[in-house]
Amino acid sequence: MAIKRAIYSGTFDPITNGHMDIIKRGLKIYDEIIIGVADSNIKQPMFNINNRIDLIEEAVKGIKGVTVKSFDTLLVKFAKKEKVYNIIRGLRTNTDFEYELQMSYANSSLDKDIDTIFLMPCLRNAFVSSSIVRELIRFNGDFTHLAPQNIIENINQKVKEQCM
Repeated sequence: MAIKRAIYSGTFDPITNGHMDIIKRGLKIYDEIIIGVADSNIKQPMFNINNRIDLIEEAVKGIKGVTVKSFDTLLVKFAKKEKVYNIIRGLRTNTDFEYELQMSYANSSLDKDIDTIFLMPCLRNAFVSSSIVRELIRFNGDFTHLAPQNIIENINQKVKEQCM
């Protein structure tokens, strides 16, 4: 039997409980998920690519079937390189749906073999986004309930390092 593989891509700046929720839901469908970390300078991430990868690897430590890789190309090119034709995207709001639907169509126009599956986080994580976590970090707010517990200290350490 063939292994079912998918890519869950994003900037993950930083990874949140919402992302973790989507990863765990995705593993109910796929045997392997590659977390594709976009090396996107356009979004001006708070954490550099190496820090984001470190945080994600720590967050998913012990979760079987998950690997973490960075990419700096179109998602379709990354998927082709990895020989993966299924993309997972998380949806929280109508705005997410409209954007993700357009991206799905664009990806499909570039490679007709690419399929996108949309997953929704549980209600508890429906409002969680990296943007909210970054704002809380910037203003010394409590973000500990929005990020994986095993990376809170690492996030705080990386923020301190960047401020030095």
